[in-house]
Amino acid sequence: MNLLECLVAIALSILLLNPLLKTSADLLAKQIEYEKRQSLISEAERAFELMGRALRMAGYRNIHSTKQRKQVDQWIAVQKKTGYRGSDALTVQHELSNGVDFDCIGNVLNQERTKNGLARQGFLVDRQAGIAKGMKANGGSLICQSLDRQGRLQNTTLINGVNALLIEELTIQDKGTPQKLFKVSLQMTDGALLNIGLERTFSTRNLP
Repeated sequence: MNLLECLVAIALSILLLNPLLKTSADLLAKQIEYEKRQSLISEAERAFELMGRALRMAGYRNIHSTKQRKQVDQWIAVQKKTGYRGSDALTVQHELSNGVDFDCIGNVLNQERTKNGLARQGFLVDRQAGIAKGMKANGGSLICQSLDRQGRLQNTTLINGVNALLIEELTIQDKGTPQKLFKVSLQMTDGALLNIGLERTFSTRNLP
């Protein structure tokens, strides 16, 4: 085989392999996008689970409690457009049960971690910590708030990649019930191509 034949063979090989290589690169890019999407959805589902659990606990009164609770709006508070990119914030309060209660990051709650006998759980979106000014971040951080053993408010990052947290109280059909219905929406991002909107609806169970 002379030099010309070798060059022709190489050229033909490139022509044949180029579509296969492009297809492989496209498949790899789609696989990476799929994995990123699933990771964001999984993180959002975890956050929904924690917020839903907190809403269901809101207003819980221990059967042995003798404290008078006069404030009707102390159990759930939604602050509109106070966080990262106009995100809402959610705060719930409840008494402790006779069993084992957990905060929004899975730590055990006890009387030391209450204020006036009430445990507190909060959710808000803030700018990601540790990101230098001017650097691009993949959204904000969903923050969990709870009380420490001295009754002071502490913040813990739950997940990153959150563009917005939106909370809307919905009209409930049964006008005679004290329970409330909330639509919670999360807008997730990878900071580049993916922007995913997810929402769930939760009902309270323990409002007096």
